[in-house]
Amino acid sequence: MAEPSDAASSDPASSVPASRRRTVLACAGAACAAVLAGCSKYNSNNGGVAGSQPASATSSSAAPGGSGSSAGSGAAAAPAALASTSDIPVGGGKILTDKKIVITQPQSGAFHAFSAVCTHAGCTVGSVSGGTINCPCHGSRFNIASGAVVTGPASSPLPPVSIKVQGTSIVQA
Repeated sequence: MAEPSDAASSDPASSVPASRRRTVLACAGAACAAVLAGCSKYNSNNGGVAGSQPASATSSSAAPGGSGSSAGSGAAAAPAALASTSDIPVGGGKILTDKKIVITQPQSGAFHAFSAVCTHAGCTVGSVSGGTINCPCHGSRFNIASGAVVTGPASSPLPPVSIKVQGTSIVQA
């Protein structure tokens, strides 16, 4: 009767030790996981921008303005102004490219803010005119009051950004 090892040696796949096969499979699995993790970082529904990204940029720019002694007093430092209300034309808006935010004023005194990153391909919107926020890359247009898609190819609205008016300043809420 033949030894089991003799039968296994005739099969080329069985000549590779099981530990090496496991290592190759583990590496392949890790590579797939890394690729999938990289793909999941961009989400076309939020314009490719993590929800906390604009807030962290604002809070980091507001931090130097406060005094070092406010930490124990319980008083929060006032957020830095994103824009002045006079900077935002009625029926138009202003794009803050450094913060990736667009602020609009559809009607007098009504201010809205949205991510300035187009939900189609991640381009920064280029203008606000004619009642729409306009992306220069592929022609998507979004409503200045709601961020809803008016003209594609984008299929998702611009995500809103919370703002509030403090006197004549617009700050992130």
